[in-house]
Amino acid sequence: MRRAGGCVLRGMKKNIVSQPVQHSRPPLERMHRIHQRLHAGEYPNATTLAAELEVSTKTIQRDLDFMRDRLALPIEFDFVRNGYYYTEEVAAFPTMQITEGELFALVVAEKALEQYRGTNFEKPLLSALQKIAASLPETISFSFGQLDKAISFRTRAEPLLNLEIFRILADAATRRQQLELLYRKPGAPTPERRVVDPYHLANINGEWFLFAFDHLRRDLRTFLPVRILSARPTGKTFEQPKRFSLDERLKGSFGVVAGHGQYQVVLHFEPAVAHFIREKRWHDSQQLRDLPDGGVEMRLHLSSLVEVQRWVLSWAGHCKVMASPELVESVRNAAGKISANHPPSGPTAG
Repeated sequence: MRRAGGCVLRGMKKNIVSQPVQHSRPPLERMHRIHQRLHAGEYPNATTLAAELEVSTKTIQRDLDFMRDRLALPIEFDFVRNGYYYTEEVAAFPTMQITEGELFALVVAEKALEQYRGTNFEKPLLSALQKIAASLPETISFSFGQLDKAISFRTRAEPLLNLEIFRILADAATRRQQLELLYRKPGAPTPERRVVDPYHLANINGEWFLFAFDHLRRDLRTFLPVRILSARPTGKTFEQPKRFSLDERLKGSFGVVAGHGQYQVVLHFEPAVAHFIREKRWHDSQQLRDLPDGGVEMRLHLSSLVEVQRWVLSWAGHCKVMASPELVESVRNAAGKISANHPPSGPTAG
């Protein structure tokens, strides 16, 4: 690992450590101190180590167990000398080995945390990164030419989440707590009260969705947290059905809208946009085929046409629906409404 100026891991620690500093020493530092005593042949025991490191004897015992079982250090207890020792020579305390590429990925991950700022995922994510950073030697550094200016994460349309409501949803999904929601449906004059069993919170393409069993509809429904005006636990708990699988539910959807249909969709993209289609995997079922004119054909197997219709329209006429007939009709009707809302402008008065 080269040592150079620029983005140093200590700087990364400064970015990610936003929580109060704990008074006790980090576990790795304690274990390194224990190693030094064992390596010196001093035969320390849990009581003397606990007093020296200002922790409980149970903590020391856990450290010793970890050193022996996970770090494979040859530690045994000598009942005659009433202390621990190494049964064979240990050249050095095991340290984490990390490549420059892995360190770079770690810093990028820290920058990606921006989308979780303020949510209740922020604290455990920061804590995990803090522990990883604390376990690395202070001398590790790397230079990527002002990384902060080189890499960023941006969202064009960021949902305006109520963070307190989001916290309640996440806690309820984790603890299997039933909720009463005040939910605003698009176009509805007044919000509705729903009693739900929150199964899963998912971030899909940068937007959060709550998958929950709706007791009013007696079915699994998808809710947008941004549309939830209030949420409170009912005091009841629930058992999530073993058959629930988010992957299975979204298998035939183009995004998050799942249906019960079986649609074979065929799309033809003109050469002007074909390279954009080839650059991404838009759906698990997609099959691409180059067309003679330089365009590309995409085949999809979908259970709903709602989201793919909007996607087709987003290509501004550079995408032609070859199948299914239902999608052809849907796109034609939507295009007609767009045309009707944008009539040709009349002659400008002189």
